[in-house]
Amino acid sequence: MASRSVSRSTKAPTFSVTTASQLHDAIDSLLPQLRADPSLAPAARALTAAAGSLPPSIILSNRLLHLLSSHPATLPDALALFSSIGAPDFCSYNTLISALSRSPRHLPSARALFDRMPQRDHFSWSALVSAYARHGQSGAALSLYRRMQEEPGNAGADNEFTASSALAAAAAARCARAGRELHCHVVRRGIDAGGDAILWSALADMYAKCGRVEDARRVFDRMPVRDAVSWTAMVERYFDSGRGGEGFRLFLHMLRTGGVRPNEFTYAGVLSACAEFAVESLGRQVHGRMAKSGTGDSCFAESALVRMYSKCGDMGSAVRVFEATTKPDLVPWTAMISGYAQNGQPEEALRYFDMFLRSGITPDHVTFVGVLSACAHAGLVDKGLEIFHSIKEQYGIEHTADHYACVIDLLSRSGQFERAEEMISKMAVKPNKFLWASLLGGCRIHKNVHLARRAAESLFEIEPENPATYVTLANIYASVGLFDEVENVRRIMESKGITKMPASSWIQVGRRVHVFLVGDKSHPQADEVYGLLRWLYAKMREEGYVADTGFVLHDVEDEQKEQDISYHSERLAVAFGIIATPEGAPIKVFKNLRICGDCHTAIKLISQIVQREIIVRDSNRFHHFKNGSCSCRDYW
Repeated sequence: MASRSVSRSTKAPTFSVTTASQLHDAIDSLLPQLRADPSLAPAARALTAAAGSLPPSIILSNRLLHLLSSHPATLPDALALFSSIGAPDFCSYNTLISALSRSPRHLPSARALFDRMPQRDHFSWSALVSAYARHGQSGAALSLYRRMQEEPGNAGADNEFTASSALAAAAAARCARAGRELHCHVVRRGIDAGGDAILWSALADMYAKCGRVEDARRVFDRMPVRDAVSWTAMVERYFDSGRGGEGFRLFLHMLRTGGVRPNEFTYAGVLSACAEFAVESLGRQVHGRMAKSGTGDSCFAESALVRMYSKCGDMGSAVRVFEATTKPDLVPWTAMISGYAQNGQPEEALRYFDMFLRSGITPDHVTFVGVLSACAHAGLVDKGLEIFHSIKEQYGIEHTADHYACVIDLLSRSGQFERAEEMISKMAVKPNKFLWASLLGGCRIHKNVHLARRAAESLFEIEPENPATYVTLANIYASVGLFDEVENVRRIMESKGITKMPASSWIQVGRRVHVFLVGDKSHPQADEVYGLLRWLYAKMREEGYVADTGFVLHDVEDEQKEQDISYHSERLAVAFGIIATPEGAPIKVFKNLRICGDCHTAIKLISQIVQREIIVRDSNRFHHFKNGSCSCRDYW
């Protein structure tokens, strides 16, 4: 029999296929390359043609089916091959169902093929149940799993694999009732008796995603074997549900048990939480432990450290970690650029962006969010628009809603509302909440009531229960004296049961975190705090300070307005920091809401009077106050 030559490309060898063994070898060689390079599709088709000269074999057919279904470019060829197989077996059906299930577009075809199967094994059921769950069709996934339970002859298919897929569907649907029913079924059938880690993890994930973190913890505590992956996942579940304290305690418990060592993903998750909850002291301890264990040598862990330090306002430490990274890739570069932007140092952000481009690494869409944010905070309109247009024209990256949000922030901050409205009208993607919030923020700066109403109405449609939109709109009305409109906003909030989040600020001194509310006198050193503020206000007035009472929502006398604004939570925290920390030491305060304009002015003056660096992180960014000025240059 004449040999059949199969040429793949100029760089690849030519296959000479005359025997089944040679065909198997050729498939083994081509399979991983075809997955990465669709231009090799002709070579896969040629192999299929070459198989026609060999004796028929279901094993060979299935191997070719596996090859052709490994890439969307050759999926039609896989379907054609399947139709030519006289008696397809389980493997034939399952290979094609699995391939079709990768895309939601082909899911109906996968289901049609599944329904044609004379018999089904656990892989058949599991592949389709998991595909429905993966593509957001949780109801179909759970319905199919129930059908599997009800149909006779499927006892062998009801195992840990299909149960895990069904639990993932219940988690995606956020349906605790369905998830609990599945849990009971798993226990009744003894499916959990084998201690399969994937099944136990799916159970815990289901409860956590359904808002039942206590039940997730109970599942975790009952796990027969807990490795670094399961510990990390449970710690992350606490963080994801906003229960940072419990997440940190479980992490510390993991360290104390000594049986399982945290890996780089554990540390990265904890460092992200340290940044989110502003727990810099614990982040430093984690950094030290990483250094001792050698985990910090990976680029992934180093990137997490850079993000943690930058989000805690310590760019000096972030720079030291970055400079110690042997070969920084895209992630740490992006973390540095975004960190400088968030910390009010746009020039440094742009300098690092230029250095990053010279390194030869290609930026991604996240990198550009950081750069555009830096331009917005610095008021660099022309530079920001130049970078925005380069995203698509120079780098071939499609603009995302976040890119547009940054540019709208840039234009509205600078008062260029006509250009902002024009860009919104021509956007290729749907505006998201961040864009409308940016526009509303610009309206607040420039007191643009008309456009503020439009932005607020759009935000009400996207997230009607978010009090921040109502409060910002009321602030804009108050700033121009429209107190009837302020009261109208309040009535709407009251009718919908929406309450404003209380403003709070906190500062860590030693190992203790001190929290302050507006006008708070509950702190043991309240008398000292208020006494210091009164002294500071006297000094500030000597410097020409006059309270900007436009930030007070109440229609009351000016004297009362000044009294209301004088004891905002961030001022109390700053005053306590001056009292409780060593002379000359920086003071770092965190606030859950945006700092008001008058507090921003006041803290600038306080930094000059007491000759201390004062760092305030609000809900938007960091403000570094020093010698009477702020890193944001009053552009925030």
